[in-house]
Amino acid sequence: MPIQETYLQKPIAQGRALVIKTYDLELAQEAFDGLTESALEQVAAALHLDELYEAEDIPSVNSTDYHDFLWETLSDEACEDGQRKSVFVVRRESAGRSPEPLYVSADWPSAETFVKGLQ
Repeated sequence: MPIQETYLQKPIAQGRALVIKTYDLELAQEAFDGLTESALEQVAAALHLDELYEAEDIPSVNSTDYHDFLWETLSDEACEDGQRKSVFVVRRESAGRSPEPLYVSADWPSAETFVKGLQ
């Protein structure tokens, strides 16, 4: 089984966007930890937190627990077959620069939608 596989490539400003499906949760968490606040908002929206949890069980966006809560939820939703988990990482690659994480998703449709919105 491959550890990661490229699902989509799209030319964007300052390089290209890649969607990588990975089974390496450490790689996915590293990308997740590098996301902007705006990207984290999009991740939260794609997870439909209000359908998974009662409102009082969701930490405030401004709390120190929110980032970990969001990662744990994404990781829980990433189940593919039984216990095997896969995550879609969207990143920008450009010559001479380290890859920049843009988005992390538990599902292909939200990763694809995110990339389609990139310019």
